[in-house]
Amino acid sequence: MNQDNYLEEAYKMRNVLQEFVRHPRDQTPTILGLREHIFTGSVSSLAGFMSYQETSFVTIGQRFLADPLRVRFHYGHPDIFDRMFHLTRGGISKASKTINLSEDVFAGYNSILRRGHITYNEYIQVGKGRDVGLNQISKFEAKVANGNSEQTLSRDIYRLARRFDFFRMLSCYFTTVGFYFNSLISVVGVYVFLYGQLYLVLSGLQSALLIKAHHQNMKSLETALASQSFLQLGLLTGLPMVMELGLEKGFRAALSDFILMQLQVASVFFTFSLGTKAHYYGRTILHGGAKYRPTGRKFVVFHASFTENYQLYSRSHFVKAFELIFLLIIYHLFRKSDGKFHVMVTYSTWFMAMTWLFAPFLFNPAGFAWHKIVDDWSDWNRWMMNQGGIGVQPEKSWESWWNAENAHLRYSVLSSRIIEVLLCLRFFVYQYGLVYHLKISHDNKNFLVYLLSWVVIISIVGLVKLVNCASRQLSSKHQLIFRFIKLLTFLAVVTSFILLSCLCKLSIMDLIVCCLAFIPTGWGLLLIVQVLRPKIEYYAIWEPIQVIAHAYDYGMGTLLFFPIAVLAWMPIISAIQTRVLFNRAFSRQLQIQPFIIGKTKRR
Repeated sequence: MNQDNYLEEAYKMRNVLQEFVRHPRDQTPTILGLREHIFTGSVSSLAGFMSYQETSFVTIGQRFLADPLRVRFHYGHPDIFDRMFHLTRGGISKASKTINLSEDVFAGYNSILRRGHITYNEYIQVGKGRDVGLNQISKFEAKVANGNSEQTLSRDIYRLARRFDFFRMLSCYFTTVGFYFNSLISVVGVYVFLYGQLYLVLSGLQSALLIKAHHQNMKSLETALASQSFLQLGLLTGLPMVMELGLEKGFRAALSDFILMQLQVASVFFTFSLGTKAHYYGRTILHGGAKYRPTGRKFVVFHASFTENYQLYSRSHFVKAFELIFLLIIYHLFRKSDGKFHVMVTYSTWFMAMTWLFAPFLFNPAGFAWHKIVDDWSDWNRWMMNQGGIGVQPEKSWESWWNAENAHLRYSVLSSRIIEVLLCLRFFVYQYGLVYHLKISHDNKNFLVYLLSWVVIISIVGLVKLVNCASRQLSSKHQLIFRFIKLLTFLAVVTSFILLSCLCKLSIMDLIVCCLAFIPTGWGLLLIVQVLRPKIEYYAIWEPIQVIAHAYDYGMGTLLFFPIAVLAWMPIISAIQTRVLFNRAFSRQLQIQPFIIGKTKRR
């Protein structure tokens, strides 16, 4: 099953089968685990990271799970099953392709629940190929995260926890669903920390606390934050990898390989992977909808278009990264602490946000090649402008993709929808806190100021509705009238800004703060409207909502595309990326590819 094998290893098969008969009756293995050799590590840096990660799991990890923890289950091939044991106890296959998405691990659960015994042997190994491209890896990790969220809700893991002793139960938790739950808590902790900092700076509490700490010469807060920020370097996550490489190759070689991985930006990959696990685990816990995601298991590394990357990572990484950046910018604008304290608190979060935004393009073959960037821009605009509808695939139109991306909300239960709405309310914190810091408000703390900010938002939605109706009714037959209406709308907006600047002292800084306040509010409203879609999609308000959602996605895509295009304009960036992140043979192919394309075009 998707395995390679070696002639010398095949001679050991008789010894492996003897494991079923040489143990006492109560310790006879029902699943016999074997070691894997990952042979795809030389394709690219990503393939190397996955190879090291998988090697540490299928060797030192499973060795420790089997003995002494006794919580090793079945994690896919190449395990050998006692056929008669499992056929007489319900079989291996499961009934539900949603709950039992990770079908292999449920076979291990069933074996342990029915008093089976799972062992692990390392004197025989078989070959195994892992995914080598970032999109393939992300789809695989999304599938595994979905499967773990369904395991969290399943009766199998509940029964195991009830029947294990305390220490074995904790071992089972931390080696199965606990790992993904901890990933989710880690990401949620970043948001809680930043929203707490946002509350402190916007309410004025940070200034008061720092003044008090300065008067009393208190340095404990800075010391605590400095120590935790040092640990956020993420170096400890590679410890199992270093230990396994040390046992296999020696610790000197392991240390050199670890340093090489850091030079190949391994920390960027693992930080991005953390976001993938947290998003899909959390969303499936809340709304369900786990599904199999085919990765193709291709050995070839190929260029993924900007449109494909945006479809795959928009909601899982890009939106969350922009939210982090908004929080960090507001914290930077209104903070009262000194520069050193500020850097120690926020540098790891900046690193996480930048990683979530640009890792798909950094690890994309020919991701900074100018001819690819030009093609990607044309493809992106075509995808954004194509009309969706029945029969139009998400890969062909933004509208179809947008509907498919939010389809899980249609089938959520009422409690999940309420939780989703409550989570969306966090975006209104920006608006409530920032409108009172506008110079135009003249330090007025009246609630009327907040209500006036909602009048501005309603006016923006009204203008979008006006332009949308004019476009639908006049753009085809009355072009002149339609352009005149757009001109009047533009002049009205400009006149409003001039009047506010002259009469109420509206400044450039006020406009920046308004953008920081109203853009998250608009996104929060869009998320709430998606939850309420079955109730309102047949009313007139739905069309301007779809136009605003289109504008948000187009804006996010353009902001992402601009720095990539700037870097692609410098040929040295593409050469460095190709040389550092891919092996020599593939790098040579990427370097000669533009000459082959040019020669083909001239013919």
